[in-house]
Amino acid sequence: MIDALLKLLEESGFASFTLQSGIMLVVGFVLIYLAIGKKFEPLLLLPIAFGVILANLPLAGLMAEPTDGAAGGILYYLYQGVKLGIYPSLIFLGVGAMTDFGPLLSNPSSLFMGAGAQFGISVVFIVGTALGFTPKEAASSAIIAGADGPTAIFLTTKLAPLLLAPIAIAAYSYMALIPLIQPPIMRLMTTKKEREIKMEQTRQVSKLEKICFPILVTVFCVLLLPSVAPLIGMLMLGNLFRESGVVGRLSDTAQNTLINIVTIFLGVTVGATAVGEQFLKAETLKIIALGLFGFAFSTFGGLLIGKIMCVVTKGKINPLIGSAGVSAVPMAARVAQVEGQKARPGNYLLMHAMGPNVAGVIGSAVAAGILLSMFG
Repeated sequence: MIDALLKLLEESGFASFTLQSGIMLVVGFVLIYLAIGKKFEPLLLLPIAFGVILANLPLAGLMAEPTDGAAGGILYYLYQGVKLGIYPSLIFLGVGAMTDFGPLLSNPSSLFMGAGAQFGISVVFIVGTALGFTPKEAASSAIIAGADGPTAIFLTTKLAPLLLAPIAIAAYSYMALIPLIQPPIMRLMTTKKEREIKMEQTRQVSKLEKICFPILVTVFCVLLLPSVAPLIGMLMLGNLFRESGVVGRLSDTAQNTLINIVTIFLGVTVGATAVGEQFLKAETLKIIALGLFGFAFSTFGGLLIGKIMCVVTKGKINPLIGSAGVSAVPMAARVAQVEGQKARPGNYLLMHAMGPNVAGVIGSAVAAGILLSMFG
């Protein structure tokens, strides 16, 4: 009986448990706490956290590759959706179905602020290369600054798949921390007088404009950057579902059932790539630091363009909305609204900030396409 128990113990995961496994379980527990206790991007952080735990339980084999005569682990097969770029594209389909591009169409100059907020991507790429990353690794790390989790995952699986776990975790963690990261930079970059600027109501956008927009953007962007077709194509297809008014069931499925299912698969399998042997490296700390650095510079870039446009329009644009040029929809726009109301109660900037915000979604996808074309 004792021999049987000893044999069972020797063949269990306890016998193979290592310090690295323990550290990664703690990482998973901390992420679960942040998702549940602090509500930091819980829809993705919670499945990512549990994926981290599953991947670091010895002998479970959930990410094991198939061998002759033996099937692979269940998460290995689900991970193929990440590896092949299927899940990020489907996430974009749902995002498109949930996004109203009306604020961008009513104020096309918002595109400049969305573009300015991609400044952090360029800065992080340069710094990442200086820190010893290869161009592909630096490009994958840089896209974190765009505040777009699916785009970061899509690009990293193409260029630097070994860095997928730290990049994905950093991207979604910092997206959740936008209400803490952006306000100090916003107050530093703008004067109280600028933050008090009250913007005029935007014009009403016609249904025809909203229908034509996703079609024209798809044709132009894909002709310019074919590599970005999966992201832009799915984003704009989802938006066309929304704006056409004739496929309500498809639009509802894309922005609810489909995106929820894909989010589960994406989060768990991305987390499952965070195996201790690969995650616990100096590169991980560099990526986390670069992500924060990039977020700060993206916020700075959007605010800088906002200040320039404030001067050009003689005070008609509140530069705070430039900070919303990062892709975190609608969180970044809400932060601009909150800061605007702190400076001037009753100042409603949300719809104005949504213009740069949705422009940032397109901008980060285009930036990923450029990087993929250069280094893919």
